[in-house]
Amino acid sequence: MPEKKTVECASKAKREGKSPSTQAGEFVKEQIDHIREGKHGAKSTKQAIAIGLSEARRSGVNMKMPKKGQASEATRKKATQDTRAAHRTRKGPGTESKAKRSAATTRVLKRGSTKVASPKALSKQGHAAASRRSTAHRSASAKKGWETRKKNAASRGSSFLKAARHVAR
Repeated sequence: MPEKKTVECASKAKREGKSPSTQAGEFVKEQIDHIREGKHGAKSTKQAIAIGLSEARRSGVNMKMPKKGQASEATRKKATQDTRAAHRTRKGPGTESKAKRSAATTRVLKRGSTKVASPKALSKQGHAAASRRSTAHRSASAKKGWETRKKNAASRGSSFLKAARHVAR
Protein backbone atom coordinates (compact mmCIF):
# COMPACT_ATOMS: atom_id res chain seq x y z
CA MET A 1 0.00 0.00 0.00
CA PRO A 2 1.60 3.29 -1.05
CA GLU A 3 1.96 6.14 1.41
CA LYS A 4 -0.48 9.04 1.24
CA LYS A 5 2.20 11.58 0.29
CA THR A 6 3.33 9.40 -2.63
CA VAL A 7 -0.19 9.23 -4.04
CA GLU A 8 -0.57 13.00 -3.55
CA CYS A 9 2.73 13.71 -5.35
CA ALA A 10 1.71 11.45 -8.24
CA SER A 11 -1.73 13.07 -8.55
CA LYS A 12 -0.10 16.52 -8.45
CA ALA A 13 2.19 15.45 -11.31
CA LYS A 14 -0.89 14.22 -13.21
CA ARG A 15 -2.66 17.57 -12.70
CA GLU A 16 0.43 19.35 -14.00
CA GLY A 17 0.23 17.22 -17.16
CA LYS A 18 3.41 15.26 -16.53
CA SER A 19 3.93 11.90 -18.19
CA PRO A 20 2.79 8.62 -16.59
CA SER A 21 6.42 7.56 -16.14
CA THR A 22 7.06 10.72 -14.08
CA GLN A 23 3.99 9.95 -11.96
CA ALA A 24 5.18 6.35 -11.50
CA GLY A 25 8.62 7.63 -10.50
CA GLU A 26 7.16 8.72 -7.16
CA PHE A 27 6.17 5.13 -6.39
CA VAL A 28 9.57 3.78 -7.45
CA LYS A 29 11.30 6.36 -5.25
CA GLU A 30 9.14 5.28 -2.31
CA GLN A 31 10.22 1.64 -2.83
CA ILE A 32 13.89 2.61 -2.97
CA ASP A 33 13.46 4.59 0.27
CA HIS A 34 11.74 1.64 1.97
CA ILE A 35 14.59 -0.68 1.01
CA ARG A 36 17.16 1.81 2.30
CA GLU A 37 15.25 2.14 5.58
CA GLY A 38 15.16 -1.65 5.95
CA LYS A 39 11.35 -1.83 5.85
CA HIS A 40 11.73 -4.52 3.22
CA GLY A 41 14.24 -5.83 0.73
CA ALA A 42 14.52 -6.80 -2.91
CA LYS A 43 16.73 -9.24 -4.74
CA SER A 44 17.71 -6.73 -7.38
CA THR A 45 17.32 -3.11 -8.40
CA LYS A 46 15.07 -4.27 -11.22
CA GLN A 47 12.76 -5.93 -8.70
CA ALA A 48 12.57 -2.74 -6.63
CA ILE A 49 11.63 -0.76 -9.74
CA ALA A 50 9.08 -3.42 -10.76
CA ILE A 51 7.41 -3.24 -7.34
CA GLY A 52 7.17 0.55 -7.63
CA LEU A 53 5.68 0.33 -11.13
CA SER A 54 3.19 -2.28 -9.95
CA GLU A 55 2.06 0.01 -7.11
CA ALA A 56 1.76 2.89 -9.55
CA ARG A 57 -0.50 0.87 -11.88
CA ARG A 58 -2.63 -0.28 -8.94
CA SER A 59 -2.98 3.33 -7.79
CA GLY A 60 -4.36 4.36 -11.16
CA VAL A 61 -1.32 5.72 -13.03
CA ASN A 62 -2.16 5.25 -16.70
CA MET A 63 1.03 3.50 -17.80
CA LYS A 64 1.55 1.65 -21.07
CA MET A 65 1.74 -2.13 -21.04
CA PRO A 66 5.17 -3.67 -21.74
CA LYS A 67 5.52 -4.62 -25.41
CA LYS A 68 5.40 -8.27 -26.44
CA GLY A 69 9.11 -8.71 -27.22
CA GLN A 70 10.38 -6.47 -24.40
CA ALA A 71 9.02 -8.25 -21.33
CA SER A 72 8.16 -11.80 -20.37
CA GLU A 73 4.59 -13.05 -20.61
CA ALA A 74 4.41 -13.19 -16.79
CA THR A 75 5.43 -9.52 -16.52
CA ARG A 76 2.85 -8.51 -19.10
CA LYS A 77 0.17 -10.53 -17.31
CA LYS A 78 1.06 -8.88 -13.98
CA ALA A 79 0.87 -5.41 -15.56
CA THR A 80 -2.61 -6.23 -16.89
CA GLN A 81 -3.68 -7.47 -13.44
CA ASP A 82 -2.39 -4.30 -11.78
CA THR A 83 -4.20 -2.06 -14.26
CA ARG A 84 -7.47 -3.96 -13.68
CA ALA A 85 -6.99 -3.72 -9.91
CA ALA A 86 -6.89 0.07 -10.17
CA HIS A 87 -10.42 0.10 -11.64
CA ARG A 88 -11.93 -2.41 -9.22
CA THR A 89 -14.38 -1.07 -6.68
CA ARG A 90 -14.56 -4.17 -4.46
CA LYS A 91 -11.12 -5.21 -3.31
CA GLY A 92 -9.89 -8.76 -2.65
CA PRO A 93 -10.11 -11.08 0.39
CA GLY A 94 -10.90 -10.15 3.99
CA THR A 95 -8.53 -8.39 6.36
CA GLU A 96 -7.40 -11.50 8.23
CA SER A 97 -5.92 -13.25 5.19
CA LYS A 98 -4.50 -9.93 3.98
CA ALA A 99 -2.71 -9.46 7.31
CA LYS A 100 -1.27 -12.98 7.21
CA ARG A 101 -0.10 -12.57 3.64
CA SER A 102 1.35 -9.14 4.41
CA ALA A 103 3.27 -10.50 7.42
CA ALA A 104 4.63 -13.40 5.36
CA THR A 105 5.69 -11.07 2.55
CA THR A 106 7.38 -8.71 5.00
CA ARG A 107 9.35 -11.58 6.56
CA VAL A 108 10.56 -12.71 3.14
CA LEU A 109 11.47 -9.22 1.97
CA LYS A 110 13.30 -8.35 5.22
CA ARG A 111 15.87 -11.03 4.42
CA GLY A 112 16.96 -9.09 1.33
CA SER A 113 19.92 -6.76 1.12
CA THR A 114 19.74 -2.96 1.04
CA LYS A 115 22.59 -2.86 -1.49
CA VAL A 116 20.10 -3.05 -4.35
CA ALA A 117 18.95 0.50 -3.51
CA SER A 118 22.45 2.00 -3.29
CA PRO A 119 23.28 4.92 -5.60
CA LYS A 120 25.86 2.72 -7.34
CA ALA A 121 23.31 -0.06 -8.04
CA LEU A 122 20.70 2.42 -9.29
CA SER A 123 23.27 4.09 -11.54
CA LYS A 124 24.33 0.73 -12.96
CA GLN A 125 20.69 -0.18 -13.64
CA GLY A 126 20.09 3.18 -15.35
CA HIS A 127 23.14 2.79 -17.58
CA ALA A 128 22.16 -0.77 -18.49
CA ALA A 129 18.63 0.33 -19.37
CA ALA A 130 19.93 3.23 -21.47
CA SER A 131 22.37 1.00 -23.33
CA ARG A 132 19.50 -1.22 -24.45
CA ARG A 133 17.88 1.75 -26.18
CA SER A 134 18.99 2.82 -29.63
CA THR A 135 21.22 5.85 -30.20
CA ALA A 136 18.39 7.59 -32.05
CA HIS A 137 16.01 6.97 -29.16
CA ARG A 138 18.49 8.32 -26.59
CA SER A 139 19.18 11.34 -28.77
CA ALA A 140 15.47 12.07 -29.22
CA SER A 141 14.95 11.77 -25.48
CA ALA A 142 17.81 14.21 -24.79
CA LYS A 143 16.41 16.68 -27.33
CA LYS A 144 12.96 16.46 -25.76
CA GLY A 145 14.48 17.15 -22.33
CA TRP A 146 16.43 20.09 -23.75
CA GLU A 147 13.25 21.58 -25.25
CA THR A 148 11.49 21.26 -21.88
CA ARG A 149 14.38 22.99 -20.09
CA LYS A 150 14.46 25.72 -22.71
CA LYS A 151 10.72 26.28 -22.26
CA ASN A 152 11.19 26.67 -18.51
CA ALA A 153 14.28 28.90 -18.84
CA ALA A 154 12.56 32.00 -17.47
CA SER A 155 11.77 30.33 -14.16
CA ARG A 156 15.21 28.72 -13.79
CA GLY A 157 17.31 31.87 -13.43
CA SER A 158 20.69 33.04 -14.71
CA SER A 159 22.66 29.80 -14.21
CA PHE A 160 20.42 28.00 -16.69
CA LEU A 161 20.69 30.82 -19.22
CA LYS A 162 24.48 30.73 -18.88
CA ALA A 163 24.44 26.97 -19.56
CA ALA A 164 22.13 27.51 -22.55
CA ARG A 165 24.55 30.06 -24.03
CA HIS A 166 27.42 27.61 -23.49
CA VAL A 167 25.53 24.81 -25.30
CA ALA A 168 24.60 27.17 -28.13
CA ARG A 169 28.30 27.93 -28.76
